[in-house]
Amino acid sequence: MKRQGKEIYYTISDLAGEFDISTRSIRFYEEKDLISPRRTDGNQRIYSRRDHVRLKLILRGKRFGYSLEEISEIIGLTDIDIDEVEQIRKTLAMGQGKITDVQERINDLKLLEEELVSFQAKMADRLRELTDDE
Repeated sequence: MKRQGKEIYYTISDLAGEFDISTRSIRFYEEKDLISPRRTDGNQRIYSRRDHVRLKLILRGKRFGYSLEEISEIIGLTDIDIDEVEQIRKTLAMGQGKITDVQERINDLKLLEEELVSFQAKMADRLRELTDDE
């Protein structure tokens, strides 16, 4: 992080180091119009606080399993004319969808666990039967 007058800005190296990601990843998000740095006279990328916050949201969204398109919607890039109330409603609805997906995956994993435990018990019983005869 650096200051230019009252303005705080970041270089691509600053962001890569802070978020522990590659500069290539940051350029990829730029190519997808998720962040938009300015350029210096020497053509160096300069990222604003807004870009910093957006990158943080992008990475958090990815960690939560959102696609880049969903992340874009959440941070308001696809519907420029949308008001804040509608943006919050959309975000809440998308979040509820993710919660439902996670709950379904948890249920599926619980069923799988039960099946594996049952299979293990049957195999252990069968092994005892076979070895008791010896």
